[in-house]
Amino acid sequence: MIEGEALDVAVDIRLGSPHFGKWTSVLLSAAHHNQIYVPQGFAHGFLALTDNVQFLYKCSGYYAPDDEHGLLWNDPVLNIAWGIAKPVLLCKRCKQHPTR
Repeated sequence: MIEGEALDVAVDIRLGSPHFGKWTSVLLSAAHHNQIYVPQGFAHGFLALTDNVQFLYKCSGYYAPDDEHGLLWNDPVLNIAWGIAKPVLLCKRCKQHPTR
């Protein structure tokens, strides 16, 4: 994390995994210089908690827009505890993600 704070969430989407559909989260902060490793087979998303947020991250391969997929942030089955009370600002693409 270079600037700001964000709640970073990883969801196990490996079919057949005993942890399929389970999620974990960590508060990332530029002040704490912490990070999270998200292995292949996990969905990944974040909630910006400050007005300005900048990440640095590495991927296992080159970005390919046709391979991009997502889950709806408020999927009732996943029930991720985002800890937010105010309305969420989403990009058009994120609004169209399916539920699990």
